[in-house]
Amino acid sequence: MTVRRLKEAPRPVNLALQGGGAHGAFTWGVLDKLLEDGRLSIAGVSGTSAGAMNAVALAAGYNRDGPEGARAALEGFWRGMSRHARYSPLQRTAFDVLMGRWGLEANPMYHAFDALTRMASPYQLNPMNMNPLRELVEETVDFKNVRACTAFKLFISATNVETGKVRVFPREALTVDMVMASACLPHLYQAVEIDGVPYWDGGYMGNPALFPFYGTTGSDDIVVIQINPIERKGTPRTAFEIENRLREISFNGSLLKELRAIDFVDRLIREGKLSTDSYRQVRVHIIENEAEMKPLGASSKMNPEWAFLCHLRDMGRRTADRWLDTTSSAVGERSTVDLRTMFSVIGPEHQG
Repeated sequence: MTVRRLKEAPRPVNLALQGGGAHGAFTWGVLDKLLEDGRLSIAGVSGTSAGAMNAVALAAGYNRDGPEGARAALEGFWRGMSRHARYSPLQRTAFDVLMGRWGLEANPMYHAFDALTRMASPYQLNPMNMNPLRELVEETVDFKNVRACTAFKLFISATNVETGKVRVFPREALTVDMVMASACLPHLYQAVEIDGVPYWDGGYMGNPALFPFYGTTGSDDIVVIQINPIERKGTPRTAFEIENRLREISFNGSLLKELRAIDFVDRLIREGKLSTDSYRQVRVHIIENEAEMKPLGASSKMNPEWAFLCHLRDMGRRTADRWLDTTSSAVGERSTVDLRTMFSVIGPEHQG
């Protein structure tokens, strides 16, 4: 365990939490380590889908009992997730358990469910709009504490079905409906209506949204906790692989656009074409573990087994521990992500 240097004040950062189903337990592990370590303080949090659920659990617990309360609330949420799904037919087969595989591809119920959601909408399959995920959030998250948490800014994103634009809900008015809107996958759930407007998963237009941080939190450092692989080598061949890769590209698209905009403004400032009186340089950092996350496969995002959630939590803690020791000292000073390399497709010399 890393010992915090007591003479150093915590460095404020904004945390950007991606969505990704059960893989959000990786984010739980990262947050758990950051809260335990204490070298960083939280200035703002932006979350989408599973990231939104991590965010509200974090805020509710933090308001109740500081960092330790936040850690307890996050564990309570994910324990509840596993408990609510213990009788689900979407479980690993005995052979998968024996082989140590976390995906559900060998479970015929998984493929039957996937095929069914492609042929019929949730309005046909679930006319009563039953949603056990909503019950879980209501059971494990105290929204009064969420709305009362002034320790940091909090932003939850959803996609306006009618306009296709992102809608960011602030902490002060946050409700369970807004969190469910942020996690509303349209093939699984009916759109969530807020003030008569239908919303789908925020991942389509902000996974998560970064722009709410600008000039509002007191920190120009953004730490993206990434759970969706940006790059995946090779050409998908099967229908299943193609669909999974399309989802990854779609859910990373909005984040990549925002990072590209940050890089563009940063270059103009460094070249003296934009004044720092009106624009600020945003420092970007990413905590990720693509080497271990990529092999898990998309089907494991629907695996809420406690052993798997703990596996992801521990992976997140290890990843955050390494990042804190090797990279956190740059917070407040410089970006630790080379955005130019990330977006280099035709070569930096040709990019505008």
